[in-house]
Formats: sequence, structure tokens, C-alpha cells
Amino acid sequence: MSQYIALTYWDVVLAAVFLVINGALSIWLDLRLERQLAIAAIRMIVQLILIGFVLKALFAISSPWLTGLAALTMGAFAGREIWARQERALSGVWGYGLGGAAMMFAGVLVTTIALTTQIQPDPWWTPRLALPLFGMILGNTMTGVSLGLDTLNSSVHRERPAIEAQLLLGASRWSATAPFVRRALRSGFMPIINAMAATGVVSLPGMMTGQILSGVDPTEAVKYQLLIMFLIGGATGFGVLLAVLGNIWRLTDERHRLRLDRLRDAK
Repeated sequence: MSQYIALTYWDVVLAAVFLVINGALSIWLDLRLERQLAIAAIRMIVQLILIGFVLKALFAISSPWLTGLAALTMGAFAGREIWARQERALSGVWGYGLGGAAMMFAGVLVTTIALTTQIQPDPWWTPRLALPLFGMILGNTMTGVSLGLDTLNSSVHRERPAIEAQLLLGASRWSATAPFVRRALRSGFMPIINAMAATGVVSLPGMMTGQILSGVDPTEAVKYQLLIMFLIGGATGFGVLLAVLGNIWRLTDERHRLRLDRLRDAK
């Protein structure tokens, strides 16, 4: 089996040259993306360096309370991203809390089950395994939830007359909004469906590639990647379903009226 190949900082700098070339092309073609590329790259560098030091400390301390605090912090930032990615989100604390709560519930549930029944480290909350696994599940669930909620709120706002006509004819809030719920669920599920369909033939996922590059047998890397993809798919499904149904509950009331006043104005 091949040994782990360590990278130098010069190797990383050399890889960044390609991004510099993209920036130069943006200037040449007047795309005006060079500033965004630079800011995104700087943010990525700073964030990854900081998280590297934080994870190193967490791995050394190995405290369940600090591991849980780190997971909550990750969830808080991911919840904010869900809220920010929606053109029309629920106003007030609901806009931040509903999507974030659905995502966290699904992510924590699936990660805990995986750690306690499949991976089984000792202890099960070992931060070296729990945090990277939770991060992968959380990131993908965040994408699905944000897409589902954005599709739902935009569709309901656009089709308000049709929905209210159904309600006036005696339909319940659930039946009147059912077509838009299905559309939102399909939108939320699509990224993970596309990822699963392309994995192995079109692309080798990052975790599997990293394991292979570090010397892990490809067949073992495949098993771990399958496990991760199934966990991500399950968490995404739970999260999107909870968020979309909760959002419809909030956008209507017990008298089966549409309450678009609970949406914030579009960006």
C-alpha cells in the first residue's frame, strides 16, 4: 500500500496559480469577476487555516461538550446560509429558525445513528470522526433545504391567486398547496440525486479521492463513500421534508388562509 504523501505550502501556492489565471481572464474578457474570485479565495484560505487550528485543538482535548459546541456552531452558520440563500424567506426568527432547525434535526439524527451503529468509534462522539462526518452531512442538507424553501416561497408568492381560489372553493391549506410542496421537494432532492447518479462514473467524490491519495485501498474507500452518500441522502430527505412542511404550516393558519404577510420582501 502506498504511503501518505505530504504537501508543502509551495505545492498549495502552485495550485493557486490556476485561480490567478482565471482572474486574469476575467479582467481580459471584462467579466468583472476578479474581485469576487479574490475575496472568495481569501475567505477560504482564512477559514480553512482557522478551522485547521480549531480542529487540531478539539482532537487533542477530545471533550464531548466542546464537540457538541462545535457542532452547534456549524449548524448556526449553516442556518444563516439557508436564510440568506432564499429570495423570499419567512420574516423574523422563523426565517432563520425553521430551516436551520429542520437541517440540524436531520443532520444530528443521521450522524448519531451512523456513529453509534455503523462506524462505532470509542467513544462514539470522537471529534476526529464526528465533526467531519457531521460537516459533510450538514453541508449537503443545507443545500437541499435552502433550495426547497426558496422554490416553495417563490412559487407560493407567484401563484397566490390560484391558491386562494382553491381555498375559497373549500380546499384545505394542505391540498391547495400540494403542487407547490411537491415542486419544492423535487427541487430540494435534486442536488443529492444528481450527485449519486454521477458518482463513480462522472466524478470521484472528494472524500474518496482524499482517502485514495492518502494510501487507503480503493475498495475500502468505496465502502466509506457509499456509506457517506447514503447518510447524506437520508439527512437531506428528512431535512427538506421537515422544512417544506413546516414552512407551509407557517404560511397558512388554522382557518386555512394564506398568510404571505409572514414572508419578508424579496431581495
